Amino acid sequence: MVLTMSKLRKKGEEIARFILENVEKNPKGICRLTSQRFGISTQAINYHITRLIEANLLAATGATRNRYYRLCPLTEWRKSYRIAAGAEEYVVWKNDVSMILDKLPENVVNIWHYGFTEMFNNAIDHSAGTDISVYIRKDALNIEMALHDNGVGIFKKLQKELGLEDERHAILELTKGKLTTDAKRHTGEGIFFTSRMFDSFDILSGGVFFTHKFDEANDWALENNILSVGTTVWMKLGNNTARTAKKIFDKFTSGEDYGFNKTIVPVELARYGNDNLLSRSQAKRLTAGVERFKAAVFDFKGIEFIGPAFADEIFRIFAREHPGVEMSCVNANKDVEAMINKAKADADADASV
Repeated sequence: MVLTMSKLRKKGEEIARFILENVEKNPKGICRLTSQRFGISTQAINYHITRLIEANLLAATGATRNRYYRLCPLTEWRKSYRIAAGAEEYVVWKNDVSMILDKLPENVVNIWHYGFTEMFNNAIDHSAGTDISVYIRKDALNIEMALHDNGVGIFKKLQKELGLEDERHAILELTKGKLTTDAKRHTGEGIFFTSRMFDSFDILSGGVFFTHKFDEANDWALENNILSVGTTVWMKLGNNTARTAKKIFDKFTSGEDYGFNKTIVPVELARYGNDNLLSRSQAKRLTAGVERFKAAVFDFKGIEFIGPAFADEIFRIFAREHPGVEMSCVNANKDVEAMINKAKADADADASV
């Protein structure tokens, strides 16, 4: 079979894109992986890699047997802003940040516009810091952005002002949405929606690290051994994603008022270390604030077992006290489902009396 020049060119572009899209997760084994995917020789793969290196899209380090590849930054930019000098999120976006993102698709720019201005404004209004620094790194496939302030730390502030148990408890409340220390000026929706728009969204503050991945259901709170000063937010998004801000808003809003009325509650965040979810107090912490929504999805991913008191508090007591909240579950295994079903059966029995 004879390939035409256009087919050869198309095949080469497909190979090059595969290398760029997979090199981050396979920095050392990208040649082998590409060879297996396309059924071509290592020599042929090296040709495409050389082309990508010459185009400054890919960089190589190390000797032949220990060679690693990574995406080259096409743009790296950083700047600091003084909060006391009147830094405003829209002005910074318009004059600086948007200029770096001006050649991206409109839907991608809209996501960055929302995420950047929300996080920058949070730092202005809530951090009690003096400076905000912004770092942007752009490569052939993605843009990464980091915002850092030297304030009191987002989780510590939420814990103190809202009387929460600890910084991990603050993360649990943030993931539900509608959490704010300044209800007159903020709805508490910014972090909730921003974290769900990006491929990855991370916050490091104090002794806790929070992360959310778009293709993973859970939000994670991880202990951090090194205490950090202030708050750092990382956001990453593919340059050609088909995602739109509207799709994310539509997923959690409804009605003529476009109200934010649906939340996803990551049950995993109610756990501390290897603790099992057994007590009513754990369940009460998990359901706190859920009554503000019309629908709540409890995500049991990563949960192997729950106790009868924990299930009863959520699916009988809370459900009875808040009949206006439509409750559902995802990612529950058979053991968890059994406990949930028992609590619901007890609730039905109560209703029939």
